Amino acid sequence: MAATAAFVLFLLCVSHFSWVSAKGGFTIDLIHRDSPRSPFYNPSETPSQRLKNVFHRSFSRLSHFNPTASSSVAQPNQAESTIINNRGEYLMELSIGTPPVPIKAIADTGSDLIWTQCKPCVDCYTQTDPIFDPSKSSTYKTIPCASNQCTELKGKCPTAGNGSSSACPYEVSYGDQSHTIGDIAVDTLTLASTTGRNVSFPKIIIGCGHDNAGTFDKNGSGIVGLGGGDESLITQLSTSIDGKFSYCLVPFASEGDQTSKLNFGDNAVVSGTGVVSTPIVQDQTKKTFFFLTLDAISVGNTKIPFSSSSSSPSGDGNIIIDSGTTLTILEQSFYSNLEDAVDKIVGRERTFIPGIPMSLCYTVSLSEELKVPNITVNFSGADVELEPKNTFVRVSDEAVCFAFAPSQSISIYGNLAQAGFAVGYDLKKKIVSFKPNDCTKV
Repeated sequence: MAATAAFVLFLLCVSHFSWVSAKGGFTIDLIHRDSPRSPFYNPSETPSQRLKNVFHRSFSRLSHFNPTASSSVAQPNQAESTIINNRGEYLMELSIGTPPVPIKAIADTGSDLIWTQCKPCVDCYTQTDPIFDPSKSSTYKTIPCASNQCTELKGKCPTAGNGSSSACPYEVSYGDQSHTIGDIAVDTLTLASTTGRNVSFPKIIIGCGHDNAGTFDKNGSGIVGLGGGDESLITQLSTSIDGKFSYCLVPFASEGDQTSKLNFGDNAVVSGTGVVSTPIVQDQTKKTFFFLTLDAISVGNTKIPFSSSSSSPSGDGNIIIDSGTTLTILEQSFYSNLEDAVDKIVGRERTFIPGIPMSLCYTVSLSEELKVPNITVNFSGADVELEPKNTFVRVSDEAVCFAFAPSQSISIYGNLAQAGFAVGYDLKKKIVSFKPNDCTKV
């Protein structure tokens, strides 16, 4: 599936329950798939092999933002769960139904619908965990075709009078032609809390997929959409979380046993000294993606103006902020100017690293330190000063590479550039805020 670099949360269930109300906050642990704490950790892979896989997934991720991809469709308790990156995606383990059934699903910032594989299967891909059986959940209820809700969700219903009382069907296709087909329903979604009690959300809209095929991984059983569309988890929890969520990503090189954090509601407020904010640009025809406006990138004293042919449908935003893409991807002409400016200051002989899809690399031994230029990302109203860990990544014992790459069609602000920052989204104020932070101590 093209969502090969998205987030993945393990939301672990316990035996007690409470209902979330008003603006309560909760926090989720994020664990990188290559961390030894991940069940998907492959000890036989070398660090360079893992990096090669991560970088290639950044480019595969571009098809996930392809415009042709289509989609139809408790305050003291602080829910805490684990996100584990599976094959570059992060798997989100949550529970659905009553009694709660744990599932693992790709947490995707580039899509909206929450769906899982369901019995009975017409054509399901092989998955490790048992497939969800909606007939055993007392809170599962399909949305009928005749309902206004089905119409609003753009359900693929038959013509009136021909099965209009049946379950509202959905069909979602992704950029790589993976798909899921099934019924739109509501059920209870449960997350574990830091107090040892669960936080449950009733009547969450989900897709119960009976026909699912493509490049889905056996360790996942669906997708949790974290985009900006109407059926995403973020939007459905909007009242409970007051339209706020944030994350603090541990720098890639220091991941180890450290966990990143994903916060909602009161826990998600990013404030204090050093905070800068920029407007979110969302278009009503393409609400899934969070566009920002990039004015320029400064390298030392050189400010390189950004121009783009791929803005949001409204014409304002020109770069997608995406925690699921590792590299920062920039349109070719602008990237070339940026690379030239960086290379001029570094002033070292460049090298080519087989299997690494990045053009700006240098031979730097473990005992050496690369002279890294000061790089500032100039968003509209927000100058984000990056650290060396955000701009260069060691790909082997002998080489480091620039963590930016060119694209012919689209620009994406990736998660390496966001590491070491508290990144907060306030969907009511329509802003994204950045604050330098030691995410290993959050």
